[in-house]
Amino acid sequence: MPLPRVSIITPSYQQAAFLEETICSVLDQNYPDLEYWIIDGGSQDGSVEIIQKYQHRLAGWVSERDSGQAEAINKGFARATGDIVAWINSDDYYLPGALHAAVAVMEQNPDVGLVYGDVLAINGAGQTINVQTFRPMGLDDLMQFSIIGQPSVFMRRSVLEQAGLLDLSYHYLLDHELWLRVAQHCKLRYVPARWSVSRYHAAAKNVSQTSKYGVDAFRLVAWMEHDPALAPRFKRLRRRVLAGAHHINAHYLLDGGLYRPALAAYLRSLALYPPITLPNMKRVLYAAASLVINLEGLKRGYLERRKKRMTDQ
Repeated sequence: MPLPRVSIITPSYQQAAFLEETICSVLDQNYPDLEYWIIDGGSQDGSVEIIQKYQHRLAGWVSERDSGQAEAINKGFARATGDIVAWINSDDYYLPGALHAAVAVMEQNPDVGLVYGDVLAINGAGQTINVQTFRPMGLDDLMQFSIIGQPSVFMRRSVLEQAGLLDLSYHYLLDHELWLRVAQHCKLRYVPARWSVSRYHAAAKNVSQTSKYGVDAFRLVAWMEHDPALAPRFKRLRRRVLAGAHHINAHYLLDGGLYRPALAAYLRSLALYPPITLPNMKRVLYAAASLVINLEGLKRGYLERRKKRMTDQ
């Protein structure tokens, strides 16, 4: 029996430094029925030349202005004909065997609509900085902002069609908003294996725009509270959902070096539902320690300037 077609979309904009590695990681999967689309946002950094180098192996590509990542991915989804679909950003890449492994899980579990694995995190120089390991999750977990590693996610196109495409108004938790809708239509399956690599570099929004993730998180809270399908669950999970939103806000604030608001968000999460943040107390303590160190630095600077002013008088 032939394997199902897999459609992969790569949204890209000004990522020439990493794009070729992403493209090769998809093509080198050696999956027999692969449909690969690259949707570029009108890059002027040499990305188009890289895409053209591989265009004979692509289902197609475009390079035109768009409103951002979500629109680019949706363009790819609209073109996709595969039974299984996924997207891999142009600064991330797949590990060998990822597609075959994901498809095998789908084939063995026809009731599963979304599968996900673990993600290796690297810095801009390609050095490993973390391994993001996950766990089995369902809709309740997602509502509490338990995160799935997007580069290692694969979905059935039929489930995506039921749930709908990405919401263009989300720019930071756009994937999580989609998972929340997908999880209302199917089972999710976690596989404890590394399927992809996520790259953290200076231009990545999860590094350069960390303060904005909380805005999306609390928009999702408001949506869940009033959405007819989710409102009953939200009522039951309200404190946990809010704790999760504060926790993810704190996580990104801390990654951005915003120690005071990060600590405040962690404390709000602890007050609402401690089990969400307690497993990450090292980060809470780090936020507190960094804040104290910063305050001590400010104090020393003030005293030195004051001493200098008094000496100069």
